[in-house]
Amino acid sequence: MKITAVKAIPAGVPFNADITRNFMFVKIETDAGLTGWGEASSGPLAVATMIEEFGATLVGKDPSEIEKHWQILYHYFHVRGGVVQMSAISGIEIALWDIKGKALDTPIYDLLGGKIRDRIWTYGRWDGATPEASVETALMFVDMGLTALKGDPFEHRGIFIDRASEDLAVEKLRAVRDAVGEDVELLVEVHGRLSPADAIRVANRMEQYRPFYLEEPVPPQNMEALKKVSEHTNVPIATGERLLTKFDFANLLPLHAVSMIQPDIMYAGGILETKKIAAMAEAYYVGFQPHNCYGPINTLAALHLDACTPNFVITEGGPSLRASWFSESVVGDMPRQKDGYFSLPSGPGLGCAMNEDWLAAHPWDKKGKPWAHRQGHNPSRQDIDWS
Repeated sequence: MKITAVKAIPAGVPFNADITRNFMFVKIETDAGLTGWGEASSGPLAVATMIEEFGATLVGKDPSEIEKHWQILYHYFHVRGGVVQMSAISGIEIALWDIKGKALDTPIYDLLGGKIRDRIWTYGRWDGATPEASVETALMFVDMGLTALKGDPFEHRGIFIDRASEDLAVEKLRAVRDAVGEDVELLVEVHGRLSPADAIRVANRMEQYRPFYLEEPVPPQNMEALKKVSEHTNVPIATGERLLTKFDFANLLPLHAVSMIQPDIMYAGGILETKKIAAMAEAYYVGFQPHNCYGPINTLAALHLDACTPNFVITEGGPSLRASWFSESVVGDMPRQKDGYFSLPSGPGLGCAMNEDWLAAHPWDKKGKPWAHRQGHNPSRQDIDWS
């Protein structure tokens, strides 16, 4: 079997009347009639050009030689890494695993050591502009059966929080904790928007409400700053969604600064590279939670890794918890959450393929948003697909 084509397929998804989010998918075709799908939705449209440049080097090659292809692509340029290059490599790599699973008629997790668990713990959201709105969001997801919720309560910009914004963030968490009780885990998302001193103070104020962890409290570039935060609070720290490959995590893990890592499969390096990163974390007794706020292929890739990774803790549901387009955009049985857990993908390879008619009907939007963290982690009830 040989690769005959590697294609980048951009797509735009209307999230509401004002916002379209853009996604990037990868399609790899073979002379055996098998097709693999990947995702590379890190943001820039430039990823499409990189996918096709890398893809041209793979035409005529055996798609089963995944590690070999990864190494060649990673070393293709003298200057390596960066989100554009790594997103392209990751999307291609995911598609190659999809082909391999289909060729062997087995799910990807069976090729990575086999499943450890039969269901995958996931979380909803508790975001809101006010404490009352945060409670409304939290209770909506609790009504869906979720037993863990994550929210970003911060409204300030920059890394130095003002007192009013700090008080509001703490009050949102307090209100949600009072509303959902002690049996629901609450995760606090910061998106790197605090200085070390502010992060320490905020974490210590929030500690009484028992956050499950504080995610990316400081910007990701300075790992010593993250270590300082972890040494001055009892709240567990998580980070990693903006770190790339095993090499970034090799700098993080020896600091003993985190309880959880959150690599995104789509730009950390793909399925096998993320599996390697999780294994590195396991040796430091650090949990694994793949980051995922993107599309159905990244969600499926995460579920396969969740199924077979020993130090897995919880997975990010992503838009799949509330977006009907997930089921519309794929062919196959897309896992859905029930009582706070996803089922495992059941088909060979990833278990689903992108619906090409749907892709053709949803082209890239030049005015679309690449990232939802500032535009819509406050879902309304009508956004939920309750099926």
